[in-house]
Amino acid sequence: MIRKPIALLALAVAMAACGTSAETETPEAAEKVTLTYSLWDPNQLPAYQECADAFTATSGIQVKITQQGWEDYWNGITTSLVSGTAPDVITNHVAYYPELAANNQLLDIQPFVDRDKVDLTRYTGDLASLWVRDGKRYGLPQDWDTIALVYNVKDVEDAKIDPATLKDLTWNPADGGTFGELIKKLTVDANGKRGDEAGFDKTKVATYGWGLEQGGGVVGQTQWSWMPLSMGFQYLDKNPFGTDYKLDDPRLAEAITWWQDQMKAGYVLPREEAGRLGLEPMMQTNKAALVPDGSWRIGTWAGSTDQKFAFAPLPRGPQGRKTIINGLAPSITAGTKHPDQAWEWVKFIGSPACQDLVAKRAVVFPAITTAAAAAAESHRAKGVDVSAFTDIAADPASLSYYPITGSANEINTEAQAVIDQIQELKVVPADALKELDTRVADILK
Repeated sequence: MIRKPIALLALAVAMAACGTSAETETPEAAEKVTLTYSLWDPNQLPAYQECADAFTATSGIQVKITQQGWEDYWNGITTSLVSGTAPDVITNHVAYYPELAANNQLLDIQPFVDRDKVDLTRYTGDLASLWVRDGKRYGLPQDWDTIALVYNVKDVEDAKIDPATLKDLTWNPADGGTFGELIKKLTVDANGKRGDEAGFDKTKVATYGWGLEQGGGVVGQTQWSWMPLSMGFQYLDKNPFGTDYKLDDPRLAEAITWWQDQMKAGYVLPREEAGRLGLEPMMQTNKAALVPDGSWRIGTWAGSTDQKFAFAPLPRGPQGRKTIINGLAPSITAGTKHPDQAWEWVKFIGSPACQDLVAKRAVVFPAITTAAAAAAESHRAKGVDVSAFTDIAADPASLSYYPITGSANEINTEAQAVIDQIQELKVVPADALKELDTRVADILK
């Protein structure tokens, strides 16, 4: 599932207050309630349809699920919230909910959580706390994701690299460590010369050692986040809801400068070509041998019939191996006419009853720790080793939670323009990031 945020249309005035509650309806009326629920990932639709069927069987409440691609999804949510036609429950992202909550477009579910004594300790790490602001809660964790390396098995074999060595790669911004050596060796020009061999022609590269995913905004979740994080960089003065982005941190500039240097050297797929191909085609056609990616796309890579892919842990940096961890949650829209039934659906999504079903399909790792372990076992049963994603999730010291602030969409728009220029080799990262830091500080004021 796509996780990187993009700019939304401007959000309008708050929606009207909630309608009739189930407490005033007869049981017969409650049974006839149909909730609308929306999500963006087509791969997850079958799992949540199975959850919806199980929920209906036990509650009598119908759930109608709609699915749209990422961009259409958020544009549609924005429009429907303004027009009063929003779904009762939406799949939400931490980059979007603060603005929706600030506009009073989401329902505070903390009273329901307190009333029903929902066990928040069953969720992985601190995921549950990400959905709380000013004492109000806007979602229950439904899944989590981490980052690992996706690599082409044949490319590694052809380079005579022992796959076992990929489990303990190192990285630093001075010489790139063993990860830097790896992407050089995996890069092959049109004449068969590798990036670490004399005579390598960076103007005629057949396979790049490192693929380039577009987007990422101020976070660079899959693209570059793990490098500065492994140097001790932190995005915000506090998370969630920090007021100072640390984009002028020299460690961020060092990491991004090294990344840009690899582009200049011809080891990273150029931005123009990456944009033309897209992430999956660049890997499926072997234009790139390796790319960092999120656990939500495990199924895509493991199920490929064009190439054989496997997963390796992120490299260890000067301060260890670090990954962003993020998670989605269902949120109730403030305009729902069925808040009590919507809560029952949200509670069901956040419960073992649903998350165990999701685990069997193993499209994502459910937020409940036991269900996540079951999802990993589902992968193992199919011969897919996902330990690169799960081992790091079990180590609190390796986790950096997705940065959450207000005005995230505006900040991401500003940041993406700068990252684009860095990838196009048009700016010096240290200078561009300092200027960006000033602009983002003005936004957060």
